[in-house]
Amino acid sequence: MNPPVVPLRPRSLAVLALGSLAGLMMFVWPLLVRVPDSAQVIAPPFLFLALLPLVIVVVLAELSEGGMDARVLAILGVLAAINAVLRGLSAGVAGVELVFFLLILAGRVFGPGFGFALGCLSLFASALLTAGVGPWLPYQMLASGWVGLGAGLLPRRVTGRAEIAMLVGYGIVAAYAFGILMNLSGWPFLVGIEVPGHGGALSFVPADPVWDNLKRFAAYTLLTSTGSWDTGRAITNSVAIIVLGPAVLATLRRASRRVSISPAPAH
Repeated sequence: MNPPVVPLRPRSLAVLALGSLAGLMMFVWPLLVRVPDSAQVIAPPFLFLALLPLVIVVVLAELSEGGMDARVLAILGVLAAINAVLRGLSAGVAGVELVFFLLILAGRVFGPGFGFALGCLSLFASALLTAGVGPWLPYQMLASGWVGLGAGLLPRRVTGRAEIAMLVGYGIVAAYAFGILMNLSGWPFLVGIEVPGHGGALSFVPADPVWDNLKRFAAYTLLTSTGSWDTGRAITNSVAIIVLGPAVLATLRRASRRVSISPAPAH
């Protein structure tokens, strides 16, 4: 069994859970808010765009204080820089994004808190390198953080080829989940979405029931990203983990033996 290198103390776990819950609410709030029947569109969440980075900063600050010493932070910085370069090189063309496979493997070795921090910092650093800073960035950071977090929560007793198979399966699920979340972050604010050959508009209707909007969103996602960007991302994750996963996992675990630490005591 391979325990996480950076364990989470209870307070850090609570902050991470609350921050993730707050972030999830910022993704799904248009589906939950009641609006007048006459409303045709809802305004973008400018308040949430200001609060979401604050939530991420609070969570990262707690994680760094609660178990990441200078050695772990150095590894975090190096991996975030590598991921930023990989994302810039792959550029996300047709869903080919190399950033996620390393994020998944690092989260697997170092644990959920480290994976969350690496996901957030990787997307932030790559946005600075590629001039990709915009209102979508906090959502990308949070969704990427969840990918690393989930990798750190996978069963620890699985090893060898079964571990690689598990990580491939997780990489596929994470690829589609990331696409769904990013679509959800912007879809409610797009107006007049119509796809040729598909009857009816696929736009969010503020006054309609949640189920009706979810059906429109599912159709929108299937027609615009599932078969292209998301599938390309899933294939990239699978191939990279199969081909490079064993060697990268071995390298990360060798590095982790020098930085294994215990949870910081609660104050």
